[in-house]
Amino acid sequence: MSSTFFGLNIGKSGLYAYQSALDTTSHNITNAETEGYSRQIMGQQASKALQVNSTYGMAGTGVSITGVTQQREEYYDNKYRTNNTIYGEYSGKSHYMTEIENYFNDVSVDGFTTSYNSFNDSLQELQKNPSSLTVRTQVANYAESLTEYFNSLSVNLSSIQEECNFEIRNQVDQINSTSQQIAALTQQINTLEVNGGTANDLRDQRALLVDELSEIANVTVSEKTVGIGAGVTNYVVKLNGDTLVDGSDNNTLKVVPREKKVNQNDVDGLYDIIWENGQEFNTRSQSLGGTLQGLLEVRDGNNQYNFNGTISANAGDTKVTVTDTNMNMIELLNIPETGLLTVGNREYAYSGFEVTTDAATGNFIYEFALEDQVAVDVAEEKASIGDSINYKGIPYYMNQLNQFTRTYAKAFNDIHRTGVDLDGDAGTDFFTSTSKVNGRNYTFGPLAGSEDEADYDYDTFNSQTGSYYEEISENEPLYGSYYFMTAANFTINKDLIKDPSLMATSTDVLNGSESNDVVDKLLALKGNKMLFQQGSADGFFQTLVAEIGIDTSKAATFSDSQTNILDTIKNQRLSISGVDVDEEAMNLVRYQNAYNLSAKVISVMDEIYDKLINYMGV
Repeated sequence: MSSTFFGLNIGKSGLYAYQSALDTTSHNITNAETEGYSRQIMGQQASKALQVNSTYGMAGTGVSITGVTQQREEYYDNKYRTNNTIYGEYSGKSHYMTEIENYFNDVSVDGFTTSYNSFNDSLQELQKNPSSLTVRTQVANYAESLTEYFNSLSVNLSSIQEECNFEIRNQVDQINSTSQQIAALTQQINTLEVNGGTANDLRDQRALLVDELSEIANVTVSEKTVGIGAGVTNYVVKLNGDTLVDGSDNNTLKVVPREKKVNQNDVDGLYDIIWENGQEFNTRSQSLGGTLQGLLEVRDGNNQYNFNGTISANAGDTKVTVTDTNMNMIELLNIPETGLLTVGNREYAYSGFEVTTDAATGNFIYEFALEDQVAVDVAEEKASIGDSINYKGIPYYMNQLNQFTRTYAKAFNDIHRTGVDLDGDAGTDFFTSTSKVNGRNYTFGPLAGSEDEADYDYDTFNSQTGSYYEEISENEPLYGSYYFMTAANFTINKDLIKDPSLMATSTDVLNGSESNDVVDKLLALKGNKMLFQQGSADGFFQTLVAEIGIDTSKAATFSDSQTNILDTIKNQRLSISGVDVDEEAMNLVRYQNAYNLSAKVISVMDEIYDKLINYMGV
């Protein structure tokens, strides 16, 4: 038979249970607006019945608390993180592509069209009055304005590349900081849960950190129980397949400035990402995702156009030859003067290169001077510089600008060189570029009738670095190829600025100072639809601007679409784990009534015991 005072214990269990239920409800209400908080529910069940020697056999003993659990669905967590990774990638691309588009904006602000048309308008004036020094000065000034436009575009693109590079370092720092916090929280959780119970609030904080991490890069989470009944779990977070957090331990990433450039126009010190222990971190994997992938593709994207060819060499060689390359035009050549040549799975630093032209095919043959000897014999091995990245990023647009300046300048110079100036001397290069070593203007070929004309080799050029460097005295022309002309150093011949009479307008001085047949040909370049694959110079640039607009629009569309998808998933997740204050208010009333009734049970039992003890005594 149960104890006389058994009823008090039953009432007491109700008081304790519903007091805890009220506490849990209060906790939910106060955290209704806390980011990452999951609604908690106090579990309860009937206490183990007591067997009694009576006809009914078993007696109920009240209520027991089974624990406080989170209302959280792993399926929606994974779904949210997967889509958050996609959102991070396209939101980053959208931001930087919009910046690029703003710099190329040719409609609302003065851009290429204005500069290019003004230059051609000045040529038309020169056509009317070729001997006028005033008109010649105007042509030179408008030409300089056109070159400065390309200089400014190059500076702006380099600025965006530096921004991306800086942000990549910030994202790596954020990954490291977040992984440390996750590892610390995992240790706290295991310390608390080893004695039973669940550290719900700490688990919410940890899950929120993983959510934030998923925007930076692709993350996966797994949690397994260690042992049986130990209350400890092994929590593992992987970043693009590599272990970032393992229980209370975390691995660290770091950024290392590149010693060698990958592209001719890259800014100095672009970061590569590696693990602290020196292991490679695969930044080229398409599964990386997140803001990190977006930044890397904008910073390094070359639209899958990097140097590739075939190499054969013997162990011990310090100079190697690469043939069958994909770069057989100076206008498209954008490898750095010094860099890294990848042969198979080995990297060799080169100090310079020389290019000759195959007389039979017209293809380029490259000779690279290596800083170290070839380690093993190679035969018909693939050689490359940089990676093939399937995105139109800064390097791609830089290469496009270089292609334009080189192609247009070469065509213009070739015509200008056929003429003579007002003194009857042969025309020089009209457009040129500036050497970053000594600040001098390059000369892209010998002048007609000069002693260098017969010996000048148009089919061979080199990087003018390392063993290919040659000191040139100030009184000699600084010969170079159009490889050295980029949008950054594109300029007009400074001699023409100082003396406009050097401008060539006629092929023969005997035709008179008003002869303008060279100017006619220069003006015809504007309508030359064979100058570029895209047609005329206008067509080339309009195509480039259209490409940027399409890429920007695509990134913005994907970003907006992903935002809507994320909002939908958030709502689905909140429908399970979110706090509904109206529902919690109802629970307050329920648990209050249950608490009052439990208290009433004790009050009734008190009256019964009072009668039993005080009024039934002898």
